Amino acid sequence: MEPEKINHPYLTAIKRTDLSVPTRHLLQHNLLKGKILDYGCGFGYDTDELKNRGFDIQGYDYYYRPDYPEGKFDTIICNYVLNVLEPYAQAEVMMNVSNLLKPNGTAYYAVRRDLTEEGFRLHAIHKQYTYQCNVKLPYKSLVANKSFELYQYNHFNKMERREGETCPFCRLSRKVEIICETATCVAFYDGYPVSPGHALIIPKRHVASYFDLTNHEREAMNVMLQYVRQKVDERYHPDGYNVGINIGEYAGQSVFHCHMHLIPRYKGDVPNPKGGVRGVIPKKQKY
Repeated sequence: MEPEKINHPYLTAIKRTDLSVPTRHLLQHNLLKGKILDYGCGFGYDTDELKNRGFDIQGYDYYYRPDYPEGKFDTIICNYVLNVLEPYAQAEVMMNVSNLLKPNGTAYYAVRRDLTEEGFRLHAIHKQYTYQCNVKLPYKSLVANKSFELYQYNHFNKMERREGETCPFCRLSRKVEIICETATCVAFYDGYPVSPGHALIIPKRHVASYFDLTNHEREAMNVMLQYVRQKVDERYHPDGYNVGINIGEYAGQSVFHCHMHLIPRYKGDVPNPKGGVRGVIPKKQKY
């Protein structure tokens, strides 16, 4: 009987005897700085070798080094991880990496460029399925060849601003705290919060209406909503939430770049919370 097609990405981990090519590139160009995280380190050769050379580095791998990292990091490397994950899992990795990165930190994603086949394949040795795909990221490419490509990621609000840009979300304040980011969306704490932990989720593409987003953008925002709720839960421990999107001037939209509000609610924050979002028209809140 053929094995069920469940992805087993840990089977792609390689037992190295030398630093991986992307890590060597970062080392040679003096890009490994401060407190470093090797995210998806596999068996951890790069982590251990860099530690032996005096770097302040920690390795994390869901399968082989499962102690999830605490705190924030100046540099994060993520080598050959995204290529072996399905899209939903890629998004989770990118959200985790951006969440673990310090405000002025830098992350590096290395992806393979030598894949000739995409999709599920039966591992020749373990006889279980692994998944592989080509990955393109909208970040600065430091090096690209037939073997691999290395991208540099910095938080959305630390990127170089386009001249003449006036949208407050496209030129997001450098002071806001980024919660997480993917190639498509970014989440951050509201600068004028309704309640502690009030967060916004926006598409990176400048589009006014939620109804004008692509299906991929809408799905990406919903995936991010679940992640952000988890992070707000961990920090603020609210008793409930309101989730809302204002669409159009007469629905209260004042910034015409689509944004989703995640508003934590707390016991006693209003005398009578019944009706929730119906309160956008106060006389209709009670029913």
